[in-house]
Amino acid sequence: VQLQASGGGLVQAGGSLRLACAAPDHVFRRYAWGWFRQAPGKEREFVATVDWNPSNTFYTDSVKGRFTISRDNAKNTVYLQMNSLKPEDTAVYYCAASNSYPNTDADRVGGWGQGTQVTVSS
Repeated sequence: VQLQASGGGLVQAGGSLRLACAAPDHVFRRYAWGWFRQAPGKEREFVATVDWNPSNTFYTDSVKGRFTISRDNAKNTVYLQMNSLKPEDTAVYYCAASNSYPNTDADRVGGWGQGTQVTVSS
């Protein structure tokens, strides 16, 4: 299944980006959705996740208060609004479909979107 991610780019520290990931309707509605990231030389790590109910969200501590995950069930799209970006946020970001919520384990992700590069300059 093709998961189309978009929105990455190059931004200065303190700036903002919004990532988006769209999926076919029959896929999107079945899963909780999340974002993971992978920096060079590091393992893929959990960033944020949202349940079918958009009110239920969960974040890794390092992004709390700066990132906001949301989902639009009418558009079959999950978003990651990233504010106050830091150089340490630089990574390839992946959207992820999970059967359970909250899933913070990359090994338990059911499906991955293509990655999108986020680069934050100091």
